[in-house]
Amino acid sequence: MSIFSDKKIIPILVITGGSVLLLISFGIRHSFGLYLIPISEYLESGRELFSFASALNVLMIGIGSPIFGALSDRYGSGRAAVLGILMVISSLFWMANVQGGFDIIISQTIFGFGCAGCGTAVVLGAVGRSVKQANRTLALGIVMAAGSFGQFIMVPTISYLIEIFGWSKSLTLLAIIASFMIIFSFLLNFSQKSESSKIGTKQTFKEAIYEAFESRSFNLLSLGFFVCGFHVTFVAIHLPAFVKDENLPFWVGGWALALIGIFNIIGTIYFGYLGDRLSKKNLLSLLYALRGLLFLIFIFLPKTELTILLFSCILGILWLSTVPLTSGLITVVFGPYYMSMLYGWAFFVHQIGSFLGSWIGGRLFDNYGSYELMWWICVALGFIAALLHIPISEKPVPRLVSNKV
Repeated sequence: MSIFSDKKIIPILVITGGSVLLLISFGIRHSFGLYLIPISEYLESGRELFSFASALNVLMIGIGSPIFGALSDRYGSGRAAVLGILMVISSLFWMANVQGGFDIIISQTIFGFGCAGCGTAVVLGAVGRSVKQANRTLALGIVMAAGSFGQFIMVPTISYLIEIFGWSKSLTLLAIIASFMIIFSFLLNFSQKSESSKIGTKQTFKEAIYEAFESRSFNLLSLGFFVCGFHVTFVAIHLPAFVKDENLPFWVGGWALALIGIFNIIGTIYFGYLGDRLSKKNLLSLLYALRGLLFLIFIFLPKTELTILLFSCILGILWLSTVPLTSGLITVVFGPYYMSMLYGWAFFVHQIGSFLGSWIGGRLFDNYGSYELMWWICVALGFIAALLHIPISEKPVPRLVSNKV
């Protein structure tokens, strides 16, 4: 008997493959804020053009997530991931050679759609099918922590590459790094062999979508995820530029994003651990409320190297800790079989928030010369999201009551 048919090794293989994919893809995605100023200056455009391209980028991740999620559920996570990775590689080469607004918009659009194939919808779906419910949220947190570690190590590295080689050559190097994801993507296919992947197979694709959209809890959860996307993408794209506007050194912006990544490792694992023991919806409500409070405090703090880095550390703990809780809650309520597709739909709403966070941030800056209004919007949305999670039900749908997920 092959070692790869052992039920105990399957979760390890899937978690390993998914961790590497998120490590590289998250690292690249969250470095794009470093390119806002150099590419905008090269194209002699305002910040709105790059912000709009980045907004399309994250929107396409959202549009692609349910599509790649459905492909993953039907044909295997590894095959879906390879398709996405090839699109990421080609888009990075294109972006390295931009000559105008059309190039930056199309290259980022392709990049975003490709990222959906090697991102959270596909990876978390594979992990969710491979791990039993008792440890599922923790496993999802571990994979997300790997993505955060990628952000920690790659953002300052990419910042260094930009300073040494320039923005264009650094993007070419990123395309080469992205190609290594292909090797690990095939490990995700082992999720199809797990026991839990067979639960819910009697339900059709259309029935799964209808069941989720009829659920008030799913819709409220998705609206809360919208706020998550708005927050993280505004910060990821505009924080380095905000730091420069405050006349702080360039390295502060890169390290701010890196610290968000490293402290997010703590947050995702810890809240993933708590999610297997406490109410997921209450933890989500707490996270969003703490975000709103943190943004409120940050508005009134003096902007120095210390306060920027301290803000980043605290925000990192709250950064993507929402993801294992949100995806874990979807799996508990609707079962693991269509998790990739259902999480993909929720993530689409998340990415609409990301689109608006990126684009509105650039537009408001070009109109008013400041990000202050955006920080206040982040405060309000944080507290609204906290309230949205209170009425969410964590009970499995009646279809699953007779099954032990």
